[in-house]
Amino acid sequence: MRILILNGPNLNLLGKRETEIYGNVSFERYLQILQDKYPTIDLQYYQSNIEGEIINKLHEVGFSFDGVILNAGAYTHTSVGLGDAIKGIHTPVIEVHITNTYSRESFRHQSHLAADAKGVIVGFGLMSYELALQSFILESDN
Repeated sequence: MRILILNGPNLNLLGKRETEIYGNVSFERYLQILQDKYPTIDLQYYQSNIEGEIINKLHEVGFSFDGVILNAGAYTHTSVGLGDAIKGIHTPVIEVHITNTYSRESFRHQSHLAADAKGVIVGFGLMSYELALQSFILESDN
């Protein structure tokens, strides 16, 4: 099984940025924990602060991977283009967020991705990624 974790803007600063909100673990460290815990999964990672690069990556993997776990960061709330990219591919996408976006500013309550995502997981910290991964694993077992 091939799964891509795709992170958007500012998520390269995890572990350094607003640690009271996002925690103090870098995503690279968390990814290593996931890879160690799920050694039979081909778990790949890509991060970009540039919307077009995220869209290009979705196009690249969207017909050959088994799933995408996408945290588009602030682009979730602003990018019709990312929503269209998800709609245009065959690979299922699970939208994830580290924080509970519904407990934050009102503009974060809108997602341009959710309507075309397989599901949405919010508010479980970095564990949101593992919950999405488990969803793909459980589905493949059935």
